[in-house]
Amino acid sequence: MTGEKEINELVVLSRKIRGKIIELSAKAGVAHVGSALSCVDILIALYWRALKIDPKKPSDPGRDRFILSKGHAATALYAVLSERGFFGAETLALLGVEGSEITEHPGPGSAPGVEVGSGSLGHGLSLGIGMALAGRIRRLDYRIFVLMSDGEMNEGSVWEAALFAPIHKIDNLVAFIDFNRWQATGRSEEIMALEPLAKKWEAFGWNVYEINGHDFAELVDVLEKTKKKNGKPTIIIAKTVKGKGVSFMEDDNNWHYKIPDQTEVDKALKELGLK
Repeated sequence: MTGEKEINELVVLSRKIRGKIIELSAKAGVAHVGSALSCVDILIALYWRALKIDPKKPSDPGRDRFILSKGHAATALYAVLSERGFFGAETLALLGVEGSEITEHPGPGSAPGVEVGSGSLGHGLSLGIGMALAGRIRRLDYRIFVLMSDGEMNEGSVWEAALFAPIHKIDNLVAFIDFNRWQATGRSEEIMALEPLAKKWEAFGWNVYEINGHDFAELVDVLEKTKKKNGKPTIIIAKTVKGKGVSFMEDDNNWHYKIPDQTEVDKALKELGLK
């Protein structure tokens, strides 16, 4: 069980990482700040409370794997990996620099801790299933975690994977949907009929949980529940806010593409208690 002190530590960490994301975006000229901020708390819960990993051994065959299927939120992943010890601040600062391993979208075999290339939406879940099956064949007891966007639910490849995983009893697979209700050009429900989303996944044969994606107590609790395998894959629908943590970015889809200027960086850092 995670106590109040541990939860507060995760909250403080989330503010620090949100600040890094905003500074990185401004310095490198990289967009998708809102998408990165909405998934920060999910990533922190995974990397500090769930994943069986050793930052000093990023290629350990027995490690748990994490796939950021919504690769446009890569600044969040890089900030988390750096803070977790996979690489230092000097490497993180190379985001967007030509020839750097820290690229705007994650590249395969790039920075330590990055498992796959992603960003072309709809591929992460299938990749995760492949890794899960590989672990079964090799008799390695690792788990696969995949983070998708709600916009990815528009992709047919996601639903093909959703059909495949239960029939093959892939219960070492846990997927998150970062349900911030926005896509690149509008509200998710205005672009595709996602609801009733939970019932759709249940009908496909998945364990389904719906949580507040910014509540660390809920995140840690649901990740603990996923350890109990029952022959089914698990999907966690995390209700989030795009741009979470910064008032003038929250639920504003302009921050899908907008890059903060220095005045906005300073304002955001002040709100986060970092300045």
